[in-house]
Amino acid sequence: MSVSPEAKTQTDLMLELEPVVAKEVDRHLSMAKEWFPHQYVPWSQGRDFDGPMGGDGWTPEDSTLSVEARESLIVNLLTEDNLPGYHNAIATVFGKEGAWGYWVNRWTAEENRHGIVIRDYLTVTRAVDPIALDRARMKHMQEGYDADHGDSFLHGAAYVSFQELATRVAHRNTGKVSNDPICEQMLTRVAADENLHMIFYRNLLSACLQVAPDQTMRAITDVVKGFQMPGHSIDGFLRKSVIIANAGIYDLRLHHDDVISPILRKWGVFDLEGLTGDGEKAREELGEFMGQLDAAATKFETRREERRARQAARKG
Repeated sequence: MSVSPEAKTQTDLMLELEPVVAKEVDRHLSMAKEWFPHQYVPWSQGRDFDGPMGGDGWTPEDSTLSVEARESLIVNLLTEDNLPGYHNAIATVFGKEGAWGYWVNRWTAEENRHGIVIRDYLTVTRAVDPIALDRARMKHMQEGYDADHGDSFLHGAAYVSFQELATRVAHRNTGKVSNDPICEQMLTRVAADENLHMIFYRNLLSACLQVAPDQTMRAITDVVKGFQMPGHSIDGFLRKSVIIANAGIYDLRLHHDDVISPILRKWGVFDLEGLTGDGEKAREELGEFMGQLDAAATKFETRREERRARQAARKG
């Protein structure tokens, strides 16, 4: 190539990487398993609600889920609900043509199943107040979605590499704490999709590190340092996230150990050769930040254990 990695434009990169995207699409399609949301919902548990059907209105006693599982499912669903915003963001960055465009539409179609199945499960089992849930959906979707990375291809691809894995972890752990085998089976199926999506983006970023290492390292560092879950604009997100973290569904330790660190190791960022200038500076920043994140995770764990000990002592 006559253009150096440091000087490559976004257009240069996307043209050069299109064969990689096509290969990853083929790999994804060979691994993805067809599944149907309606098969993961216990329809026999359902009954009519109040309103035009003249059924029974929801009451808190209808739900058998713990507060932690319920809050996590609400966050997970409201996050999935904003799919139109995510589709717009990724289509803006990746485009609508060729292998890039095919992936955008395939990804969107697969993600849409997640919102369908979680909502059907919550409604049929009366796990949450359906009126409050839909009001929250309306409010959240009306806020829209603006990607923190704007229209940067490298930042966008780095973000979804981590975000897809974070979502997988959140879904799997929500299923585990639900104490409902049906819920756990459903969220395990959803998490399997998220894992394949993560692999797609992770492999794409691996190729980016080969063709534009300095630019990609800067994007990775920026994303890791500023990472927010896509549902951070949900009304009451901070309160809900604290409940979720205290339950061990998704917390700083999981974020460090099970999301960020494994992907960084897979990319080999701290062993990568050939970085110059801002690329090397970005890697140094990343190393410092990971140390800070690890320390913050340990501090959170310590405080959580102390709080649990106090609660246990009061009960005793």
